[in-house]
Amino acid sequence: MSRHAHGFTLLEVLLAVTLLAAALALGFGVVRAAGATVARGELVSQRNERMRAVSEFLRQRIGGAQGIVFAFDQQSGRSLRFVGEAKAVRFVADLPDYLGRGGPHLHDLQLRDTGNGTQALEVLFRLVQAAQARAPTRPPEALVDGLTRVEFAYRSLGDDGKLGPWQPQWENPEALPMQVRVRLADAQGDWPELVVSLPQAGSYLAGGRSKS
Repeated sequence: MSRHAHGFTLLEVLLAVTLLAAALALGFGVVRAAGATVARGELVSQRNERMRAVSEFLRQRIGGAQGIVFAFDQQSGRSLRFVGEAKAVRFVADLPDYLGRGGPHLHDLQLRDTGNGTQALEVLFRLVQAAQARAPTRPPEALVDGLTRVEFAYRSLGDDGKLGPWQPQWENPEALPMQVRVRLADAQGDWPELVVSLPQAGSYLAGGRSKS
């Protein structure tokens, strides 16, 4: 009678168990790697979708600025049609239909500190009547959070009729800039730069030229 009739030896059993364990470990590693790849892909897809949605909202809202007076400067008495700063923008445009009954509303784009070195970009809508922005009827709408950089810049035509340099502060609130640049970034890096042209700016060209 051969030795195999008595079953496997201990060495053969140990070898089989070792090979099985190695195969299982390899299989689990492949599954984990595939799961991690899918998760990373979903995160990238979500980030891209968020960038696309926020950029499209800003393009439509800023590009729709109408140059309507929404307030008067208490010191100079100048009318305010567009107030642009490095971290905030205020202008009047029609309210999107999905947010209410429409009509000219002051769009107040502002930042809110969310802690841990990040900020949220929000917009507050206020109805404009008789050159005055009314009290808000709703809290600020959150556009995006987790931002590490928010930067607005503005430019208009210079005395030579060409677009002037970008300025972090819009100096003529009675006029509209020709273009607004938006730079955003989050923990994953910079977003694609957004440059928005304002079609209504031509109506206020004489007052909105950049200073040399």
